[in-house]
Amino acid sequence: MKFCILTIAIASSACSRPAAQEARPVIVFRGDATRSIDAVAMKEAAGVADIEGFDPYYQRKKHFRGYELAKVIVKALDMPLDALKKSYFVLRARDGYEVPISGERLFEPGAFIAFEDADTPTWEPIGPQRANPAPFYLVWKEPHQANLEVYPRPWQLAAIDRVAFDKVYPHVAPPNDASTSVFAGFAIFKDTCIRCHAINREGGRVGPELNVPKSIVEYRPADQIKAYIRDPLSFRYGNMPAHPHLSDADLDALVSYFNEMSQHKHDARDVAKQP
Repeated sequence: MKFCILTIAIASSACSRPAAQEARPVIVFRGDATRSIDAVAMKEAAGVADIEGFDPYYQRKKHFRGYELAKVIVKALDMPLDALKKSYFVLRARDGYEVPISGERLFEPGAFIAFEDADTPTWEPIGPQRANPAPFYLVWKEPHQANLEVYPRPWQLAAIDRVAFDKVYPHVAPPNDASTSVFAGFAIFKDTCIRCHAINREGGRVGPELNVPKSIVEYRPADQIKAYIRDPLSFRYGNMPAHPHLSDADLDALVSYFNEMSQHKHDARDVAKQP
């Protein structure tokens, strides 16, 4: 299977217009060939939508203008939507934040690439660091898509990679003979945890590594791990969100996955030290 890399870049306009109007969005595809789609083509593929809904970062209803994500990527990759839904993607922000996400989730109706904050002349700052979301902010329109753990919203969106999961994260999957519970936990880790946490130094960097040099199950009892995942603020103040949607069986499966992976550690730093 061949994969392409979508990189969202900015081409500056030579016209002397207000700053909010100077940037012209361009999506560049790198794979067997390099292709680019500018704002005109994006508009032709998807039109411009007015997006209104509750934004969990701003904690209120917000209005944006943007392009329907599915139509833009179908046009850019020249692939049918059904095939894209079977793919895997990584969303990358300018600050290094990355969000792996299944095509099935990414192409649910409701995802848009916002290019303008319709509530203000310029983008309203976002997040605890009061960042500028420009040039692109992934937003979800439907009311049930306000859960950031399930429907991520990276701002300063810089790239969307269509990838093979095992090529990007080759050391996070359990062995093929692992139990059903372990694979259920692995599915939850991929869907919910990997954007912030790493296994074997592969995954997000927002939260702590969970397997090397010691697995979390080697220094935390299982009941404490499960209670912390469900309601971290009951233990300490921090940035990790609660996960009330995870059932007892889900949490048991996650611990099973952590236990299994504790027997399959891989640390690239240790490998590099070997003669």
